Amino acid sequence: MTTFRTCPTTGLKVQDHADNLMRAHAVVGVVALLVGGITAILVLLTRWQAVHLLNAEWFYRILTIHGMNMLIFFILFFEMAILYFASGPLLNSRIATPRVGWVAFVLMVAGMLLVEWTMFTGQADVLFTSYVPLRAAPNYYLGVILFAVGAILVTVQFFATLVVAKREKTYEGSVPLVTYGAATAAIIAAITLLHGAAIYIPTYLWSLDLMPMDAEIYRLVWWGLGHSSQQINVAAMVSVWYLLGALTVGSVVLNEKISRSAFVLYVLFISMASAHHLLVDPGFGPAWKVWNTSYAMYLAVLASMIHGFTVPAGLEIGQRVRGLTKGLFEWLRRAPWGDPGFSAMFFSLVVFGFLGGITGVTFGTEQINIIAHNTLRIPGHFHATVVSGTAMAFMGLTFYVIPLVFRKQIAFYPLIKWQPYLFAGGMVIFSVGMTFAGTFGVPRRHWDITFSNAPFNLEFSPAVDLLISIMAIGGIIAAIAGGIFILSTVWSVFFGRPLEKGSTGFHGVPPGIHKQPVPITPEAAAAFEAAPTGMLGKAPGTLVLVFVFLLAFVTYYFVNWKLLSFLWQIG
Repeated sequence: MTTFRTCPTTGLKVQDHADNLMRAHAVVGVVALLVGGITAILVLLTRWQAVHLLNAEWFYRILTIHGMNMLIFFILFFEMAILYFASGPLLNSRIATPRVGWVAFVLMVAGMLLVEWTMFTGQADVLFTSYVPLRAAPNYYLGVILFAVGAILVTVQFFATLVVAKREKTYEGSVPLVTYGAATAAIIAAITLLHGAAIYIPTYLWSLDLMPMDAEIYRLVWWGLGHSSQQINVAAMVSVWYLLGALTVGSVVLNEKISRSAFVLYVLFISMASAHHLLVDPGFGPAWKVWNTSYAMYLAVLASMIHGFTVPAGLEIGQRVRGLTKGLFEWLRRAPWGDPGFSAMFFSLVVFGFLGGITGVTFGTEQINIIAHNTLRIPGHFHATVVSGTAMAFMGLTFYVIPLVFRKQIAFYPLIKWQPYLFAGGMVIFSVGMTFAGTFGVPRRHWDITFSNAPFNLEFSPAVDLLISIMAIGGIIAAIAGGIFILSTVWSVFFGRPLEKGSTGFHGVPPGIHKQPVPITPEAAAAFEAAPTGMLGKAPGTLVLVFVFLLAFVTYYFVNWKLLSFLWQIG
């Protein structure tokens, strides 16, 4: 029997099956985050030459575990929960086939456990990329296949639920922008997971000695999974930005058509960015490399820049319509910075754009990639995107999921209000330290950057030791903040104080729940629309931030070409 409850805060109808599926995926996602966080500390204390904790064998084993848990299991379990929310409760709809949802969940968990077992027992010391001819035990590839099949089923379930909602008319007009963004993530997920099946099924047979495997083909097809899986994150993360903006300050959507068009650009072009991992491979011609890392790929960059403007502009306009109109930044200065959902969302937006976006486009340039590839600059970049961007956005969303979905108060809430500041600060220090260490040529995959047992001598600049130490300090700060998040989440879900039906005054929930944004009156909206400035002029503070971003982008891009010129001296 299917039952629904009505959320007292949002008024949305939540089916019991959707409720339980969201809970299950979110809990497993947090468990994967815990495993990934512990292994992150071990990897960090080994990269820090002053400590150098693990031997080579265990370093690569733990690095493999860290990569799979953080980049696949944690992220995708959370994203599957978002797909259930965006297709079910957000549209007041039932889930199309709950039994398929639970079958998919079991497949994902079984696949994850099988992969974890092979990694922890030393049967899969192949790193996240598992490049051929490195060979793991067959069960490793089988586990990944099971996990991928489960994720594909959830994706199919998402689209089936959209059809159910449309047929049963559970919503009016177009689907909400958050659901539209989730659909973008689901389409990219389908493309990504099909790439995974296309390469992991033959690799599984190769591990059983049933067929040969070409290393170059493996790399080409695998990056359709490895990098594109992180593009699912981008679409899901942007959707979370829009959602948290509405929940925390009542932000507006600047222009629905523009935002939706940007999501379409993601679907069409964002997977082309996968090519930047192959730019130093000799098997691909210059025409292929140039096409995949310039012209068409920049349309995906355009999409991110559109969202990078519309999200903060929506925050600014939402605040200005409510009366915060003094100067350029009163809307930002008087934002609810004590709301962990808002601070996590805004820090995610800023760090992803300034550190992750600028470095990503720069390293995706064919010529610059030559001096950046396989140095610490690459993990410095994706820790700014996946961790500082996606993970922090998901953390901010969790602070609203706990009271809205689990109906619990957030444990240790006074500490949680500071958690986004601690996490963002630590990750900025970590990513900047790692990126600049890579600028001096520090390798990204080597256990011992001093090459102590090598038949040659290698000395890095004395600045490297300082940068690695800075990186380690930032990583430890971020790990502490991550530990606070996990402790609060687990305690809240399993031991937290329940929210009584209809209660609104608890201190253990974000302000957006018990003190919702003031509705925009028709008169205020009309007066704002009638203002003589155009759409861009209605968000002058955001325009200033955009120009600061562009200045940082141009400066960093120019510096990298200057560094390249030192290697390509002529005359």
